[in-house]
Amino acid sequence: MKTTTKAPTATQPLDGGPPLRGQLVGRAAETARIGAALAAARAQRGAAVVITGEPGVGKSRLAAEVLAVAERAGMATAGGRAGTVGPAVPYRPLVEGLLCLTRAGALPAPGATNAYGPHLAALLEGTPHPASGPLSPLLVAESVLRALAVAGRRRGCLLVVDDLQDADAATLAAVEYLLDNLGRQPAVLLLVTGREPGAAADLVARARQRGAAAVVEVPPLGPDAVRRLLAAELALAPEEIGPGLLDRAMTGSAGIPFVLREIAHGLAGAGDGMPPVLPAALADSVARRTARLGPGGARLLGTAAVFGPRFPLAVVQRASGCGDDALAMALRTATAAGLVVPDTTSAGWWAFRHPLVGPAVLAGLGPGERAGAGRRAAGALAARHLVGRGPWCARAAALHGQAGETGEAVRLYCEAAGRAAADGAVDRALELLARAHRLTGPATAPGTRATVLERLLDTAVSGGRPDAVPTGADGLTGDPGLPPARRAGLHARLAETAALAGRPAEAVRHIDVARLLLGDRPDDAHRAVVDVAAAHVELHRLTPDRLTTAAALARRGADAAERAGLPERAGRALLLLGRLAAEQDEAAATAHVLRACALAHANGLPALRAAADLRLAGLAAARDGRPGPVDEAREEARRTGVLPPALDASFFLALEQLRRGEFTAAAERLREAAADAERLGLGACLARLRLADAVRYAHQGRRAEMEAALEGLGPLVDAAPGVRAMSYGLARAFCSLLEDAHDAAEREFALALAYDTENPATCDIGRHGIVLLLGVVAGRMGRRHHAEVARAGAGGTRWNRQFVALADAVLLGREGRPVEASAAAGAALAAAEPYPMARNLCVRLVAAAAHRDGWGAPVDWLREAEEYFHTAGLRNVSGACRALLRRMGAPVRQRRSGDAEVPLDLRRCGITVREFEVARLVAERIGNKDIAGRLHISHRTVEKHVASLLQKTGHPNRAAFASAARADLVT
Repeated sequence: MKTTTKAPTATQPLDGGPPLRGQLVGRAAETARIGAALAAARAQRGAAVVITGEPGVGKSRLAAEVLAVAERAGMATAGGRAGTVGPAVPYRPLVEGLLCLTRAGALPAPGATNAYGPHLAALLEGTPHPASGPLSPLLVAESVLRALAVAGRRRGCLLVVDDLQDADAATLAAVEYLLDNLGRQPAVLLLVTGREPGAAADLVARARQRGAAAVVEVPPLGPDAVRRLLAAELALAPEEIGPGLLDRAMTGSAGIPFVLREIAHGLAGAGDGMPPVLPAALADSVARRTARLGPGGARLLGTAAVFGPRFPLAVVQRASGCGDDALAMALRTATAAGLVVPDTTSAGWWAFRHPLVGPAVLAGLGPGERAGAGRRAAGALAARHLVGRGPWCARAAALHGQAGETGEAVRLYCEAAGRAAADGAVDRALELLARAHRLTGPATAPGTRATVLERLLDTAVSGGRPDAVPTGADGLTGDPGLPPARRAGLHARLAETAALAGRPAEAVRHIDVARLLLGDRPDDAHRAVVDVAAAHVELHRLTPDRLTTAAALARRGADAAERAGLPERAGRALLLLGRLAAEQDEAAATAHVLRACALAHANGLPALRAAADLRLAGLAAARDGRPGPVDEAREEARRTGVLPPALDASFFLALEQLRRGEFTAAAERLREAAADAERLGLGACLARLRLADAVRYAHQGRRAEMEAALEGLGPLVDAAPGVRAMSYGLARAFCSLLEDAHDAAEREFALALAYDTENPATCDIGRHGIVLLLGVVAGRMGRRHHAEVARAGAGGTRWNRQFVALADAVLLGREGRPVEASAAAGAALAAAEPYPMARNLCVRLVAAAAHRDGWGAPVDWLREAEEYFHTAGLRNVSGACRALLRRMGAPVRQRRSGDAEVPLDLRRCGITVREFEVARLVAERIGNKDIAGRLHISHRTVEKHVASLLQKTGHPNRAAFASAARADLVT
């Protein structure tokens, strides 16, 4: 027998580097504990160790590792397995181990000597001893004990007995004798057993209680070990296993190495959210363990599997007809076999040990057995009166579906979806309706199929989920088994989903067909469906009167819906009316939205309530400039699953942030919202969000990036109403103003208004604000235009009030009313306080008129504006401010390198970089001669700078200046 240490093998963990496939991972503590027993055996102190754990956790793999460690240490090693094919063989693992020692030369051959007693000789030769009759377990055990002592006399001996739970009674009796008498022998007895109830488990419990054996529980692997084992299986470095893949591996395997190895490659090829494929080896393992439960236990497990990963024990017991005692035994055995575990999150619930156990159990059932299990489970739910409560309705639907009872399954899925929608869970409602739709087919009655599709499309529209519309949904619209009015309703619903997706031509086609099918005298219910859909689709027609037509359709649809008792559809029509009225009549818009809100509350419609609350918050924020409530309402809409209004709110909030100069925050908001819109196929929302990104560049005067963003918008420019007009009014024209290119801005605003006239937008593009101010300053607009804008709802928003009030100030100044003009300007600048770019742009536009007509403080305004635009890097408009100051005879500071070092307050006074250098030394009370020496300028120049400092800052002498400025200028 060799006693030299061998080189590391594939079974030996290597120090450093990623593990190789086949290496033991995550069992260092267990290996070390058993290694201590091996060391004791080499020192002539025997020990017994039991390795136990659930199936697949790696018990036999750990035993193989221990055998390799013992062999490398020069110990005699042997192993045997109790499990066998066919009838049980008495003492099989002990005989197998002794024969292994004999082959290795650690013991003489069975026939060579009788030194180990007649029982051992008979045991090894396979013949009974004639003198003593049947072999005695105690004498067999004593003979084995002596054999181990001989084999381990030099470096110790290790005997591994695997699958002890399958051993016969005689073997267990012999093992128990060994456990009690091994302590003084140079040997380790390593027993490997499962947790299944039985004689082996009882033996281990007794040995552990009296200290005859140490028990090593092998737990599932933790995340770090799973990462390393998965890396080894996929031939990757551990750091290449990303969080998503690791999370799927942990969830799919529950940390069990056997399961992880079987599903590793399937996990790597599957996307997020996709369940792992059931490997054949795993299905076979589950089938063997299930068979050990007996017919009653297998029936119990099969019934549980139709519920999914978790199951209610009381319902499963009733469905399977299992008595209490049989249930307790089946659960105990199935738990020990690694098939089920108690669900600690819900009392009375159990769960399969890992996600693939349930599918493996189902895979072992024939179609008839599976249908029968589903039917029994559904019957048990009904018997316990659970179908009408909470989530049980959807579970009952799934069970009826497995039982082949399609009609009942569809009915229950629709009922469960209605409850989910009433709870504000739009995504859950869509999921349940999609299941119902998948169950319907050509054999299903057309009316049932239409009902399911109608509810699915309505929910998709409510939640803004055109991606949830099933493929081929329009196939039912041509079914002759449906009345024309039902087919018209399907076309109308499909039109709305197409409009949400940004496919206006398809939406218009569907709505035109719906109108033809509806006929001249439809009932209110069908009229409401078509008219409300037509009102939304009308916004996508390229016609000048589309807003007027949409409003008329929405009013007619709302009235018909209320008469027909369709509050959700009436509420959606009212929200559209509020949106259409907001630009001209804020009070009317608010009244429409409040009516929708009342309908939502009265009828328990959370999606409609969330959309109405968001619209009310938007109207208030536009008026007072406080966007906080909009963000809160947006989050609530997202939680409810009402996505288009939430994304429209993101557009509104991003514009507000851009106007406030919060460009980084706006960019992040737009990025997240655009990703959501693109993922869900909401083309109309995506178009507006992409436009807002172009506006972001425009408000920074970055024309090249703005034009690139608008060019990228090209394919989406007609996906949402008014985007083309907004691209000129909100982006290009403002960029031109920041370039001080007023003629270009005027042309771009004119184009925006032309596009708006041709195809009106549903939001203000400057008509009620900046366009009015530019027209008044240029002399093209007067009191009549101002009065029209002031009366409109859009003219009263905080953003537009600054432009409207300054236009009023310019008109008042021309009318010789400077005091009133100054008051109007003050109100304008107060409204403009949150919007620094617009505020400074406004005063640049009106400063000349204010100076000419003697109102306001144009010089101070221009200095502040020049400072703002210079700091923002907008040289053209900054230079225009300086030119205006010169024409007004005001001192103008020179812009030199190093301006940024001059404090803002001093820059506003016109202090130059050189004057600031002098000011710092004056603040230190240094004389003119020394200042001249330090700055290498003449004494006369210093005197001129000091005089300019005092004049610009308003201090009477240098001492007063030094006292006031020392804290800020001296470092």
